[in-house]
Amino acid sequence: MNHSNLYFRTFLLLLAVVTVAFIWVLLPYYGAIFWGTILAVVFAPLHRRLLARLRGRPNLAALTTLMIIILMVIIPLILITGSLLQEGAAIYKRLNTGELNLGDYFEQIMSVLPPSVHEVLTRFGVGDIFSLREKLSAGALQGSKFLATQAVNVGQNTFEFLIGLGIMLYLLFFLLRDGAQLARQSKQLIPLSDEHQQHLFRKFTTVVRATVKGNIVVAATQGALGGLMFWFLGIQGALLWGVLMAFLSLLPAVGAALIWVPVAVYFLVTGAIWQGVVLTLFGVLVIGLVDNLLRPLLVGKDTKIPDYVILISTLGGLAVFGLNGFVIGPLFAALFIACWDLFPSAIRMNQEE
Repeated sequence: MNHSNLYFRTFLLLLAVVTVAFIWVLLPYYGAIFWGTILAVVFAPLHRRLLARLRGRPNLAALTTLMIIILMVIIPLILITGSLLQEGAAIYKRLNTGELNLGDYFEQIMSVLPPSVHEVLTRFGVGDIFSLREKLSAGALQGSKFLATQAVNVGQNTFEFLIGLGIMLYLLFFLLRDGAQLARQSKQLIPLSDEHQQHLFRKFTTVVRATVKGNIVVAATQGALGGLMFWFLGIQGALLWGVLMAFLSLLPAVGAALIWVPVAVYFLVTGAIWQGVVLTLFGVLVIGLVDNLLRPLLVGKDTKIPDYVILISTLGGLAVFGLNGFVIGPLFAALFIACWDLFPSAIRMNQEE
């Protein structure tokens, strides 16, 4: 008996060491592995339908699904990212040469505000216009410099990017083809009841699909609408602002308004009344309506997570995991809620045994 306990503990120690070592080896490409898994979960229903139509030929069904993902997701994302980095580099050049100065725009807004507004700003410790102007200009320069740096890094690390993309697509093919079998094997390794396993796996897939599909649809729609309106109004860098609105749309409640509201205010206070009115109405009635209608339908309805939890977990996920955090944060929040929902039944099962 003592020997059995010793062997089992030794095996557990060996298992832990090997698992940590394996994770350490995979860490350089964790982003590729993560997104390969996420895309496999999101497109699993499409793969199942194709598998049924192709009469149970798994390789062909997985390859067809992979081609659809490349055409729908990978290629458009690469093209948009390349255009965004080029536009960011161009704006950085204009900011660096002084051709574009956001501080001047800010000073124009402040100059037409009534004295009462200046008093309120002073009361809150932000009345130093020149200091704010310099900070705004420096922040814009740093942001555009980051985009320009990323453009250079992408060019220098093209080989590494292609390796990561290849790993993601290669893994995605096998996850699509063998995903159902891998899920069954994973369930056998988890020491939980069938009911608890089903609940957690269902919550995992539901949250991943709802978060990715919902957030991406909302973000892409708001970014596209905002970018088109900026282009219509003749605002330079419409693509960059559209992408920024799409990215900020990942944050519930605030989102794209962080971009279009200051621009609308600038138009209104500098005499461009019709542009300011059009942008305000479009932002409230169209961009805002997209968020209010689509997000509850695509995200909140399926995940059943309160909006404030989604907001906080998304912000926390972005802060800890970067761009991947907009999925990881809500996913951890959903699993946290699911585990605590199962806690009473786990106690009852333990007492019964």
